[in-house]
Amino acid sequence: MIKIKEKIIAATLTKILMFKGLRNTLLKPFEKKLYKEIVEKNTTLPPGVAKKKYQFIIAMLRSGTRSIDRGFISKEVMHKIIKSLVTGGMIGKEEQQKAIDAYKAEHHGELPPSLIVFSPTQKCNLKCTGCYAVSKADTLTTLPFEIVEKVVDETYHKFGNRFMTISGGEPFLYEDKGKTLFDIWEKYPDMYFLVYTNGTKISPEVAKRLADLGNVTPAISVEGFEEHTDQRRGKGVHSKVLTAFKNLREAGVPYGVSVTSTRLNADTLLKDEFYDHYFLEHGVSYMWQFQLMPIGRGRESCKLAITPKQRYALYKQWKHILEDKQYMVADFWNSGMLSDGCLAYGRHGGYLYINWDGNIMPCVFVPYYVDNVVDLYKKGKSLADAMESDFFKRGRKWQKEFGLDDKAHAHNWLMPCSIRDHYDNFKKNILTKDAKPENKDAAEALDSKEYYEMMKEFEAELTELTQKVWDEEYLQTCGCGHGSH
Repeated sequence: MIKIKEKIIAATLTKILMFKGLRNTLLKPFEKKLYKEIVEKNTTLPPGVAKKKYQFIIAMLRSGTRSIDRGFISKEVMHKIIKSLVTGGMIGKEEQQKAIDAYKAEHHGELPPSLIVFSPTQKCNLKCTGCYAVSKADTLTTLPFEIVEKVVDETYHKFGNRFMTISGGEPFLYEDKGKTLFDIWEKYPDMYFLVYTNGTKISPEVAKRLADLGNVTPAISVEGFEEHTDQRRGKGVHSKVLTAFKNLREAGVPYGVSVTSTRLNADTLLKDEFYDHYFLEHGVSYMWQFQLMPIGRGRESCKLAITPKQRYALYKQWKHILEDKQYMVADFWNSGMLSDGCLAYGRHGGYLYINWDGNIMPCVFVPYYVDNVVDLYKKGKSLADAMESDFFKRGRKWQKEFGLDDKAHAHNWLMPCSIRDHYDNFKKNILTKDAKPENKDAAEALDSKEYYEMMKEFEAELTELTQKVWDEEYLQTCGCGHGSH
């Protein structure tokens, strides 16, 4: 049975979200209780990490109530979200725990990944500069629906997952034998889906279907304001994004934005005006930031990738936005302390990535694979078998050594990424000989001395910028090894 404490938290959270009249009475005690549980009673995390996790939860709560109070999330949809995300995640915990325990018993003490990122189609109606999906009209691939359904079923029943991220390509273009992703979302009403989309296909009818479901939230891609979005995504795309916002607001569906940080838009992302614009003017409930991952030789992505100084400036801006603005924003590199470091390689608390070819990769930004889910299923094996590759095992070993096995003394989680921030170690100690590149650019990167040196220089400069911050603000040491002062 679910613990009494979790039932009380779920019930209190529901009242805070749903009943504005009770909020002022409940919110302060609730926040105080959270602070005590997360920060004051913390014995396993670096002090600064525990505090940052608390601040993120508060920002999540504030962003949600802000959208509800402005009428951007309907009460009907919120009831469904509570059922699928809050209640489903907590009340269904016993069933989930049984799946996790069974997995652990079958896999020598290893725990399953907590979610997967799944790109069932490469098909896309846009051609964005530097896109990791490299979607091209002559090379489009889409997984058969039976494979998509089997992957979701396995993660639900075997991994105990109740959350999944869908990416692409463009997810709203997925179709096979008359089936779309709506068929998946309808089949798993107690599973919550975060869908990365360009937003151009979110019509009033699509928004209404999402409202009826209540277990899907679209994260719509923007690059900044209109100029930068249209510059990277195509003329007129930003206007279509704003139309998607309007359709979702009118249907009462919560939505967010996904932003790719590049050298071209970094200055925009350093301004409060950018965050106010989307959170206050356009009603987004959350924002995910990604840093453009340079892959290959001489590709446009290498020229667009942010510099270490820009990354550090974006880290400081993220801290300000989280603490002072209380907007729910996370940067999957600069916010590495929220996830206890690198999320990849199928670790518990983290994820693995499956692309439109069925290739199983450690991460969306690690374009190398050993196993393919279609091939595994043909052999009578499962997605779980991919966790046993030396490639994935080496990645998890590095994660444990980097901080997971001793979180209180974790290495620098301001540099959490195994490939972007520690490329030399990635090539020498994680990448295995049987790992295959996802595409031509990934293959070229392996043989390029210029690329290798560029990645090493990035790591050295970023270490110089962030190590002292990590030691003093998060570990709360002076860097001398004598503990906190």
